[in-house]
Amino acid sequence: MLKLKDKVVLVTGAGRGLGGVIAQAMAREGAQLVLCDIDTQALEHTRSTLEAEGAQCLAVRCDVSDSAAVDAMFEQAAERFGTVDILVNNAAIVPSSAQETERRSRHYAYVTTPMPRQSLGIVSSLTDQDWLKWWGVNMHGVFYCTRAALRLMEPRRSGKIINIASVAGWGAASMHSPGYAATKAGVISLTQTTAFDAAGANIFVNAIACGGVMTPPFEAYLANASEAEKRNLFQMVPLGRLGQPSEYASLAVYLASDEHYLVGQVISPNGGYVI
Repeated sequence: MLKLKDKVVLVTGAGRGLGGVIAQAMAREGAQLVLCDIDTQALEHTRSTLEAEGAQCLAVRCDVSDSAAVDAMFEQAAERFGTVDILVNNAAIVPSSAQETERRSRHYAYVTTPMPRQSLGIVSSLTDQDWLKWWGVNMHGVFYCTRAALRLMEPRRSGKIINIASVAGWGAASMHSPGYAATKAGVISLTQTTAFDAAGANIFVNAIACGGVMTPPFEAYLANASEAEKRNLFQMVPLGRLGQPSEYASLAVYLASDEHYLVGQVISPNGGYVI
């Protein structure tokens, strides 16, 4: 039996990478999809791919950092499909600039290579822009979408919300990007508080704290990394590799299904990077 037959699933950041793979996995389990992204070309590619496989899709260009745009998207979803049963908060900005890549490499070398202990000077060198750029999409967007989803789910006393967090939100796993790490910690906290709030309405809120995912930003990093930088990265992961998007998508499908008793949990597929 299909686990999500006739369920309406809204996936943010569905145009490419992990979001696109999650959307495809949901569709294969019988879901109807609302696809959200700011990249129109990527969004249309995901929509056309899923519709060619027989899924019903609504593609909406939406900047999740804009609360009015988020509310309008959920209104469109309700008009098309009647409601939203499952929300996957996947949209996020990730560290990918040249400066962030240099910080990442410096961090990995520091924890895998013998060298004198010293301050890495990362936090003290951040500009206001370095800090503030993460919050609109990574934190506010998750809240805006969660709020809009709950307004549909609470009257029906049914729903699932899956937040895509990160091991960055735990400790110093991603100290090379303090702003990104802080927003992912915020997503974990929002998951837990919302889960407690909504559980009495039979709404299950959980998070996936991803380790390294082989998505386009990480592929680009590896393509330009030296052999030493690659070794430093994989040395930090006991399994010795990054996770494939499909390995995360299967967990998202499980959390979207009616096969579990999980409320407010943060599950972390990460190859042993954080144990």
